[in-house]
Amino acid sequence: MRFWFQSPPAQRSIKSTLIPVVLLLVFCCLASLFYGAGDVGPSEVVAVLMGAGSDDARFVVTELRLPRTLIGIFAGLSLGVAGALMQSVARNPLAEPGLLGVSSGSAFAVAIALALGASTATLSVGLAQLGALIGCFCVIGVAQMQGQRNDPIRLVLAGAALSSLLIAMTSLLLLYNERAADEIRFWVTGSIAGRNVDQLLSLLPSFVIAIACVVYVARPLASLALGERVAIGLGYKPGRIRLLVVFAVALLVGAATAIAGPVMFVGLVVPFAARALVGPDIRRTLCLCLPIGPLVILSADVFSRLVAQPAEMPLGVLTAMVGAPVLLAIVRAHRLPTL
Repeated sequence: MRFWFQSPPAQRSIKSTLIPVVLLLVFCCLASLFYGAGDVGPSEVVAVLMGAGSDDARFVVTELRLPRTLIGIFAGLSLGVAGALMQSVARNPLAEPGLLGVSSGSAFAVAIALALGASTATLSVGLAQLGALIGCFCVIGVAQMQGQRNDPIRLVLAGAALSSLLIAMTSLLLLYNERAADEIRFWVTGSIAGRNVDQLLSLLPSFVIAIACVVYVARPLASLALGERVAIGLGYKPGRIRLLVVFAVALLVGAATAIAGPVMFVGLVVPFAARALVGPDIRRTLCLCLPIGPLVILSADVFSRLVAQPAEMPLGVLTAMVGAPVLLAIVRAHRLPTL
């Protein structure tokens, strides 16, 4: 009898893989509620969740920790799914929204809005999604260039150059606008602290549209992975599939960036872990990205609260500390995984 971890990823059932991951996610959600801003311990949190507890404890749980947990789930899910989609459509395991300039494009659009008088509290999600959409087209354009499609390293270098250019333009913009710089200082490093449920609710319509697109393109993407001729033979149109994927990625990354800032490497780590667990099939990968994305964000956020008490470390710093070694490990592998 073979142990679960000795089985090839493709032979593991989704159910046997999802159950432990979902249990870990539940554990992280509880940790996110038990620890954080305010002097409220786990027993008081449980009392609030059961409908009791003091007014102070109720305020800390319902106004500070619960919104932060929900936003972490939303951001992780969006970035994880967006990363899997982008890697599948680019046929490149290193294609990651934050690494290739999609998140930077969204952040640049947000910086323009702040410089023109908007605030992070009234930020237009559509503007962030428009910036992400432009970043997506730049990335896909690079991926389709002759000779680049099968060269993951060159694609990452081109994406890093685009991302650096957008970050430099964002910094330059903020340099001449002190108010915008104050507004964006903590947001630009990636953080889910200080957001409220109303901001999250404003993202739900675009999120629902993006998930509907993901459900629609999951099967065609699996066919496209076998080659364009196979996909066309099965009745799919590769150009239309790619446009829908770009649209879904822009909605997901733009929404996540608008509420959490440009959180790097989540779109790289989450699909990488999902493929390691269930194999390269995009449908199985997307299913597993749903719980792994929130798990990564919430784990990093809880750790960021505990590692530098009473202050907090920005979430984006921790995800970069985890994601950068994963990127180096993939690059240094003797053989890059093919999609």
